[in-house]
Amino acid sequence: MALPLQKTSLLPLSLLQTQWKAQLDPVLANPMTSMLILSNISLIDGATVINHKLGGTQQGWIILDQQGPASIYRSQPFNKTTLTLTSSAAVIVSIGVF
Repeated sequence: MALPLQKTSLLPLSLLQTQWKAQLDPVLANPMTSMLILSNISLIDGATVINHKLGGTQQGWIILDQQGPASIYRSQPFNKTTLTLTSSAAVIVSIGVF
């Protein structure tokens, strides 16, 4: 997503818009700015398939909250509908997907 420039005859405003766009477009292009949070996901001891609800192939994930000791890793390639996580123990987590 990029910032649109508004047409204006005021040179200072035009220059400001160009500077803001140059600074904000890279931030807005970062996939983490559109992160979706999946709360209270129950992982089993083993592989759990989770619908990530992004509507497209995800680019990454992070654990935001973990309610117990467990080692967790992604065990299948990213795809358009699911995230497969394998856990060393049954645990409840909140996950940020992007």
